[in-house]
Amino acid sequence: MVMKKFIQKWLPSKRKIMQLYFALLFNANLKGFVTGNIFKGQSKILCAPGINCYSCPGAVAACPLGSLQGAFSAKNRSTLFYVAGILLLYSILFGRMICGWLCPFGLIQELAYKIKTPKLKKSPVTRILSYFKYAILVFFVFIVPITYGLRGVPLPAFCKYICPAGTIEGGLLLLSHKTNEGLLSILGPLFTWKFLLMVSIIVGCVFIFRLFCRFICPLGALYGLFNKISIFGIQVDNSKCTHCGLCQAKCKVDIRNPGDQECISCGECVGVCPTKAISWKGPKIFLAPNETDKPKQKTAKKVTRSISAVLLAAMLIGTIGYSWFASGEQLPPEGNQIGDLCPGYELELIDGNGPTGQYLNPSQSGKITVINFWGTWCGPCVKELPYFQQIAEEYADSVTVVAIHSAGLSDTAPAYIADNYPDSKLLFSWEKGANPSDMDGQYYLTLGGLSAYPYTLILDETGVIRYIFFSSVHYEDLKNAVDELLA
Repeated sequence: MVMKKFIQKWLPSKRKIMQLYFALLFNANLKGFVTGNIFKGQSKILCAPGINCYSCPGAVAACPLGSLQGAFSAKNRSTLFYVAGILLLYSILFGRMICGWLCPFGLIQELAYKIKTPKLKKSPVTRILSYFKYAILVFFVFIVPITYGLRGVPLPAFCKYICPAGTIEGGLLLLSHKTNEGLLSILGPLFTWKFLLMVSIIVGCVFIFRLFCRFICPLGALYGLFNKISIFGIQVDNSKCTHCGLCQAKCKVDIRNPGDQECISCGECVGVCPTKAISWKGPKIFLAPNETDKPKQKTAKKVTRSISAVLLAAMLIGTIGYSWFASGEQLPPEGNQIGDLCPGYELELIDGNGPTGQYLNPSQSGKITVINFWGTWCGPCVKELPYFQQIAEEYADSVTVVAIHSAGLSDTAPAYIADNYPDSKLLFSWEKGANPSDMDGQYYLTLGGLSAYPYTLILDETGVIRYIFFSSVHYEDLKNAVDELLA
């Protein structure tokens, strides 16, 4: 009896085993945890069903929310249909069962909740708060990314400003590796905000069951809309239901009825229903045999489950092997974070007399490219320009340095250049493309500008962003970054 209680308390449930399995499957690039590098193989065109950051060193698939937000600004509209189609497929197949069984961040939340502390139980207040995630879905996943996407500016607002999974997996795991010491230069106000938010959410999950999942996660909100029609999940036979309320009392989330939009299909309600009105839905052959099944049915189901287990094990082993030996030479998708391919843009070059008639695409220079956003009106910008001039002259053969004046007061740039940098190897530009209407700060926003100047990025020879400096930068910082890329 003692041993049975010990096993029941400490051994993981079948659901926990599945959560661990899929967390490992979606992060099967074990080599990434050793080297500190992001996997860039072909499997990254696929979306994992749950929240799992693209930038996690172990990730072998993309995040569905990040992919959807990025697709709104994609030049090829088929990308949007592709991502939306995958999300629709996941939704119709599983609904929020993905949250309960397949999401790695859901597992993190549940492990935090296991810490022994007083717990805040669900109440009418938490039920009201559960609607907050739908507001986040509408505003941060659709309205903001679509608004910027229509201007050709990628802005995955939820990933950039909120997602705690991205902070843990794509931020802390990368920063913790000595290979990525240079990434410490990005620790500005945005990272501080996301770090504090992530800590608050994780601490909150110690006291509140799946805090992020219930109140914040827009992916769960989206999947929940399909719970009633999903192929797999929880269902209720209303002809047997006596409305005793035991299922609601057992459930840790804010359901009104099993299988509604808040249900994560954990299955705990199935065992407490006195009339067996609650059951699993889906093809019966995938469900566990029960005592009422005939011997042949039991045997068929056991064989099917054994075959499924073997296939799952083979899938995991194959994914680990593929990610370990894949060359990973493919360029990453366009974006404005370290490790992303810098979006292309034709910058009009200027000098002391104004436009020169020449254009530069920083992502296709074929050299290490230093991009500095500045303005004549910005004291710190003016103060650090000599550092960029010095880099441009010292590394003239291997580095392109371009200083891009802000859209505001851009007409003051030529005169300032004529007075201070008439013969410099430092290139100057303003945010004005071939079409005069382009002069609106679009490139600054595309590259992640936060309405603060100066702002500097350094690209490698392939156009991939390797360093980001918010606010002022010193000559030594620029030189060290360039030397490391040239090494």
